[in-house]
Amino acid sequence: MSKQFSIDALNAMSAEEFTAALGAIFEHSPWVAQRAAAKRPFRNLQQLHEAMAQAVRSASQEEQLALIRAHPELAGKAAVRGELTEESTREQKGAGLDQCSPEEFARMQDLNRRYNDKFGFPFVIAVKGHNRQSILDNFAKRLENDRATEAKECIEQIIRIGGFRLADAIR
Repeated sequence: MSKQFSIDALNAMSAEEFTAALGAIFEHSPWVAQRAAAKRPFRNLQQLHEAMAQAVRSASQEEQLALIRAHPELAGKAAVRGELTEESTREQKGAGLDQCSPEEFARMQDLNRRYNDKFGFPFVIAVKGHNRQSILDNFAKRLENDRATEAKECIEQIIRIGGFRLADAIR
C-alpha cells in the first residue's frame, strides 16, 4: 500500500472511498474496511485498528475462514510465481523468505503441506520482527495445536498484520 492517508481524510471520505482506500489492509477482504467505516469518526490509528479488529473478530466463522484462506502460503507457490499482493511480497521479503536456502525452502514447503492438510487453511503469522528460523520454529510448534486454537491464532495474527499495514498507510 503505497498511498498514505490522514485520519481526518479517512473520516471525511464516503464509505465507498474509505473501503477503497483501506480495502487491502486485510488480504483480499475489503469487507473489513467496509464494516469499520460505519464506526467513524476515529480519533487515531489505534481506534481505527480496533474497529477493524472488531469487524474481524465479530465476523462469522465462514467469513473468518475465508479471510484466513485469502492469505498466501509463506514462501509458497504464489510467491514463486510472483502472484502475491504488494503488501505480502514486501512482508515476506522483509523476513528473508525470498532468500531461503534449498533446505529451508523444502522444509517450508513440507510444513505448508502438513499444515494445510491438518487444518484446511494456510499458516498465517505476522512476519514483521521474525526471521526465517523463528518463522520455521513457530510453524512447527503451531502444527501441534488443534484446529480451533489454530484458527483463533491465525485471526489474531491477521489482526497484527492489519495493524502493521495500517501504520504504514496512516500519516
